[in-house]
Amino acid sequence: MFTEDFGSAPGSVGQIRECTAKLMQYAKSRGTAIFLIGHVTKEGTIAGPKVLEHLVDTVLYFEGGKDHPYRILRAFKNRFGSTNEIGVFEMLDSGLKEVKNPSEIFLSERPVNASGSVVTPSIEGTRPILVEIQALVSPCGFGVPRRTTIGLDNNRVSLLLAVLEKRAGLQILGQDVFMNVAGGVKIEEPAIDLAISIALVSSFLNRPVAPDTVVFGEVGLAGEIRGVSQADLRLNEAMKLGFTRCVLPRINLDRLKSGDNSIALIGVDSVEKAIEAFF
Repeated sequence: MFTEDFGSAPGSVGQIRECTAKLMQYAKSRGTAIFLIGHVTKEGTIAGPKVLEHLVDTVLYFEGGKDHPYRILRAFKNRFGSTNEIGVFEMLDSGLKEVKNPSEIFLSERPVNASGSVVTPSIEGTRPILVEIQALVSPCGFGVPRRTTIGLDNNRVSLLLAVLEKRAGLQILGQDVFMNVAGGVKIEEPAIDLAISIALVSSFLNRPVAPDTVVFGEVGLAGEIRGVSQADLRLNEAMKLGFTRCVLPRINLDRLKSGDNSIALIGVDSVEKAIEAFF
């Protein structure tokens, strides 16, 4: 796409800015919504000049590959409202179909009594979803332990391994570690730190976590469990799917209003106490 009113070559920064400005003028004068579809690089950024992101009202990323039937529509920028909202869709022969309850879909194939599997409620925008964190800790067969993560921040996992070694006394840094978020979702918020830690300990000790338990909380370098935002939304989503036990930061437990007693709440303020609550 290019305009003859601008002398530079098609695809240049000037051409992109000029074409987008003309499209924006047309959309606002006619009250029409316009989608500009572009490619992304292997790193997940827009291929070409980033100036396009600053001109448009909303930037949407369509995530998901051929190995997963689900596609996630994520809003990275929204000029008129909250950001980081997601929509979950399933790819069928008739096209994309909205998934009404993503939490139930992501947990539908969860293994029973398997070590290294922990469910955690994550907030994406204003929407809570339950995801399964999977960990596999095995003896290192080479000199340097392997660290492989899918859907998680690799640096964050390495940090939590160091905390478990230093604060909880587990000889885990010399082990191979593989971690995954089931369903192809990518989660980056610090509220899932405690779930990652418990999944690692569960796999390391080869002891499964009770299937009716959810976990959330941020872990600090001193091994303390810090409070997270929107704890009530996370608990409500867990109760909807029948979970009866939740391990959460003690500060969040103290702030929660007494209400539904269908879920048992266990407040912890350190990694050591969290491990004791499970194992």
